[in-house]
Order: sequence, then C-alpha cells, then structure tokens
Amino acid sequence: MRHSKRWDLPKGHCDGDETYLEAARREMEEETGIHPDACRFDPHFYFDIEYDVTYKKSPGKIFQKKIRYFLAHLPAVVKIEVTEHESYQWFDWQPPHQIQTKTIDPLLAAVTKFLGETDASS
Repeated sequence: MRHSKRWDLPKGHCDGDETYLEAARREMEEETGIHPDACRFDPHFYFDIEYDVTYKKSPGKIFQKKIRYFLAHLPAVVKIEVTEHESYQWFDWQPPHQIQTKTIDPLLAAVTKFLGETDASS
C-alpha cells in the first residue's frame, strides 16, 4: 500500500480481545477489500518487529511500535479496494527485496528464509 512517502503493508491495532491474527485478518479486509477467507494463512509463520515512531498528534514524543505480520497465500487474483492509502502495487518475488528498509525488507527476508527452510524440509 502506498503512503505519501513510503510503501507499507496493511496493519492496525487489536480491537478489544482480538488475537493478533484476528486483527490482521480484519485490517487486511478493511484496507484492501481482500476477504480473509480468500487467503490461506500459514500457521507456522509470523514476524515481529519493533521500531521507534513519532506521531503528528504528539510532536516531540517517541513511541515504541510493535508489529506482528503474518504470511498468507492468495490462490487466485483478487480485486484490491484501497481505503486507507493512496494506491497499491504488487511487487514481483525477487529476493533480496529493497522496497522499504524499516519494516518490509526485514519481513521479506524472514519470509525468504522461512520459505527456503520449508521447501528444504518437504
């Protein structure tokens, strides 16, 4: 998903007593229009990352952001309905990736490693 100055992935906060996976499924649908049932989520992969952020609402304050990403497979082409971003783009799977250094590149490096290990054990 495209923000004004960077690429990003669907994400958000857990509502109430949602699990991380429930929140990820909901946020994906809210931000892309992809229904979670259209995906097959890999039960053996998740990726946690933490980094410092600042928010316009709290100038001068630094917050620690913690994110958990999941791996989902889309078996068919789906229509994307962007709701919270400027646009979107699909990227070819060509590791190593250089899309966005803070979150996306480390995530995709972990996915690459996971898929290599999964393929090797099959």
